Amino acid sequence: MTTKNVGISKFQLVVETLRANKSDAALARADGDHPVTLSNGKSLFFALRPEIFSSDEQVKHYEQKIAELERLLGQKEVEIALAQLWHEFRNESE
Repeated sequence: MTTKNVGISKFQLVVETLRANKSDAALARADGDHPVTLSNGKSLFFALRPEIFSSDEQVKHYEQKIAELERLLGQKEVEIALAQLWHEFRNESE
C-alpha cells in the first residue's frame, strides 16, 4: 500500500469513527490498527480542520502576510548588521 493510500485509509477510518456508534478501539482493531493510531489521527484531523475547509483566498492572504513578515525580518536583519558595523567602526576609531 502506498503512502497516499495509507493516508486515505486513515482518513476514512477517522470519518467512520465520527459517524459510527462503535468505540474508537473497536473500529481501530477491526481495521487492524492500534487504537492510539486512530486517536492520533482524530486529534490531527481536528487540529487541521480549519485548513481542510479554508478557501484559496484565505491561503493567499496568509501567504501574503508571511511574505510581508519575511520582508520585514530581512530588513531588520540588515539594520542590525549595519548597526553592528557602525559600532565596530566607532570602537576602532577611538
